[in-house]
Amino acid sequence: MSNSKLFYHHESDSRIMLKKDNAELNDWAENLEYISEELEYFSEIEDRILNDSNLYLLLQEIRRENTLITGRVYRYETSMRNAAECDNMACDSYYLHNHEKHRELYREHLKKYRVLKKKMLSKILLLAK
Repeated sequence: MSNSKLFYHHESDSRIMLKKDNAELNDWAENLEYISEELEYFSEIEDRILNDSNLYLLLQEIRRENTLITGRVYRYETSMRNAAECDNMACDSYYLHNHEKHRELYREHLKKYRVLKKKMLSKILLLAK
């Protein structure tokens, strides 16, 4: 995020919420791209060093899920452009609910990824002994 001020005192609450959601969404996309890079490294480590079929399957599952969730986040980002056009509570509520749904999806994926990462690093440490 840049050093410029994200919110201004003259902005409406809904505009501030929209900016906050967009900043969060950008953060999710950036993190998912980084996870994708880490998964590439983990795949190489599994293939060259660990050779663990269970870990391989888990890696493939998480890589696939990461790709799918990244796509969903980018599609959601595109749809968020329409949120600025909301002029009633029902519309605002729709976007709020949708954002919370995507946040939960992202957080659950991070939990699964962290379990995989912990398994990978534990295996590497066991081999290093």
